[in-house]
Amino acid sequence: MVDPPSVCAHAWFATLLFEWLVGPCDITEVEVPRPDGSRHRQRSGVHIKKCRYLDESRCVGMCVNMCKLPTQRFFTEDFGIPLTMTPNFEDFSCEMVFGQPPPPLAAEAVYDQPCLVNHCSLAAADLRPCPQVRGPRVGDRVERQAPLSPGPS
Repeated sequence: MVDPPSVCAHAWFATLLFEWLVGPCDITEVEVPRPDGSRHRQRSGVHIKKCRYLDESRCVGMCVNMCKLPTQRFFTEDFGIPLTMTPNFEDFSCEMVFGQPPPPLAAEAVYDQPCLVNHCSLAAADLRPCPQVRGPRVGDRVERQAPLSPGPS
């Protein structure tokens, strides 16, 4: 388990260092799991009021594949600080929770999020999940076919 003061410090730094990229953000109090299954309240949440990246791209796939997953992976694996990010596709805000391990993508609501109908050429009338979220992502292992041998010259 990561020390709560450490994750709270990361949240504080995030509000200072990320604002130029994502827009205004505030520290929030959140509940995070403990190893014994109980929950603990701490000020390690960051509420991004209106994410510039999401607001400008208006793309579920770009948000998930270019921001959410890489940022969660970076903090969790490289820094050892678990991070879960939850974008809101209605108001373009986002919640970051330092100290909360990210769940598998297929277990999150974003996995079933359809494209934003008025903003995406991939959007389907039946509101199917965004194909960019369910397809291969950066870092996924993809089986590649052997290159074709050159034909006669």
